Amino acid sequence: MVTVSRTTVAVVGGGPAGVVLGLLLARAGIAVRVVEKHDDFNRDFRGDTVHASTIRLLDELALGERFAALPQSRLDDFSLPLPDGSRALLGDFSRLRPPYDHVAMVPQWDLLDLLVTAAREEPSFEITMGLAATATIEENGVVTGVHLAPYRDPDGGTEELRADVVIACDGRDSVLRSAAGLHPRSFPVPFDTWWFRLPREPGDATTALVPAFSGTDVLLSFPRPDYHQVAYFAPKGSDAALRAAGVESFRARVARLRPDFAGRVDTIASMDDVHVLDVRMDRLTRWWRPGLLCIGDAAHAMSPAGGVGINLAVQDAVATAAILAPALGRGLRGADLDRALAAVQRRRTPPAVVVQTAQAFLHRVVFERAFAGALQAGPPRLPVLLARYVPPVRGLYARGIAFGPLPEHAPAWARR
Repeated sequence: MVTVSRTTVAVVGGGPAGVVLGLLLARAGIAVRVVEKHDDFNRDFRGDTVHASTIRLLDELALGERFAALPQSRLDDFSLPLPDGSRALLGDFSRLRPPYDHVAMVPQWDLLDLLVTAAREEPSFEITMGLAATATIEENGVVTGVHLAPYRDPDGGTEELRADVVIACDGRDSVLRSAAGLHPRSFPVPFDTWWFRLPREPGDATTALVPAFSGTDVLLSFPRPDYHQVAYFAPKGSDAALRAAGVESFRARVARLRPDFAGRVDTIASMDDVHVLDVRMDRLTRWWRPGLLCIGDAAHAMSPAGGVGINLAVQDAVATAAILAPALGRGLRGADLDRALAAVQRRRTPPAVVVQTAQAFLHRVVFERAFAGALQAGPPRLPVLLARYVPPVRGLYARGIAFGPLPEHAPAWARR
């Protein structure tokens, strides 16, 4: 049985971009339905860094107190290790104006629950869990909706969701992007990432982000309230070899990189506790078709270098709402609505290009050099010298991480 339903804006994907967009459109009085294929948000090793630009947005939406009540840790600086055992402080967030002087580490499911709870306070907001988009609905070359089916139940009933505009927020493997014939340009990435957890112990650093290098291995640890979320980096395509070497070999790698973790690596019971991310970096040359717009990872998959993907996606959502809500409120359709979709791409392409260019630079000067064993002699000299002897540079580095290029503000009509 096929059910037919209708809304003004169909948002496919209940990640940060999709939920923020749904909240903002609902605050404009636009009927919006967010569709998320999973039954809940409880999935590990997703983007958990909430940067200052997003924290400021939450304050503008009168959600700052709710956010502050979530369990979280904070990052106050970013440093690189030096061969003599000291650290080179590159990004000093204390140089930013409080309260937007840090990066918060918050489980993504907590952030999403907060946003959905706030969105449900708006009468025009709806969210459906457990339904996956399988294809677009098109009429005369215009996307007019999406086909939906239960994600876990292949025998469940399907649905045709009709909408004036469909927003694809369904990630770097976007079904809607492929269905619409939009294909991203890929950029080379030299590494994949393996995520795992280690327990926190008294005396562990709680606010600093310092990578570790040993030989050709790279490790990065994010302090969380109850544990360390750890990322191990190795050349792309290394997963099979790492798993074949076994968990003992992997534990030894971690202990060599971080001797302070040596007494707790046994908590990695098997390689099943280590989750690989096939890192990609790509970007659409065209983000939209009549009736359809891609934002977030569906428009530009980001490298984890810098941890900015979630925040760039949120900024996409804010710009989309700010441009789309007035257009829909004026009753624009057809070519007029297409111009609004194109305006979103024009606004958000430059920051995506800037961030991906910076990430490609980090890939070359940090990761490729690390895999070649060149970082044993220390990190690149120029950025370290600038940060050490020109202190304002530390603030510039921090601002670039905390806010990124072209941070967006909540539209006046969405503020409370």
